[in-house]
Amino acid sequence: MRKFIVAVLLLLPVLYALPALCEEKWTPEQKEVWAVEEKFWSLTKPTDLEEIMSMYHPDYRGWSYMSPLPSGKDRLRKWMDYMLNSGEMLIYDIRPVEIFVRGNFAFAHYYYRIITKDKKGEEKMESGRWTDIFMKEGGKWLCIGDHGGQTSK
Repeated sequence: MRKFIVAVLLLLPVLYALPALCEEKWTPEQKEVWAVEEKFWSLTKPTDLEEIMSMYHPDYRGWSYMSPLPSGKDRLRKWMDYMLNSGEMLIYDIRPVEIFVRGNFAFAHYYYRIITKDKKGEEKMESGRWTDIFMKEGGKWLCIGDHGGQTSK
C-alpha cells in the first residue's frame, strides 16, 4: 500500500503538467480554439455579458451537471447575468485535456478550478470538468454546445 501511495504522489506532478506539454504540439486550429476558451474565462464582470453572449451560436444547447435538462441561449443568458452580478471570480485556472478540430467543428475538454467571493464576502472554491463544442462561422469559433460541471468542492 505504501508503494502505491508513493507512486501516486510521484505521478501527480507529471499528470498536472501533461496538458502544458501537449499544448506545445497543438496545431494552429487547436490554438485558435483554446484562445476562445481563455477569452471566455477572462470575461468576469457584469459589463462583459454582451461580449460573452456574442461568443455563443444562436442555436446553442448546453447541459450542466446541475441542470436536470439541456437549455438554450435564452436560459444561458439568464444564468450568466446572475453569476456575473452575484459576486466576483477571484482567480481561475483552466487546463486543457483534449482539443479536437475537424473542419468547422471543434470540441475542447478541460479541467477548471475557481475561487469566487459572494456579496457577503465569503469565498468558495470549486473545481470540475467541462466540454465546449464549437462551430466556426464567418471565420469565428462560436460555442454551439457544452456539458460539464463541478466535480469537487
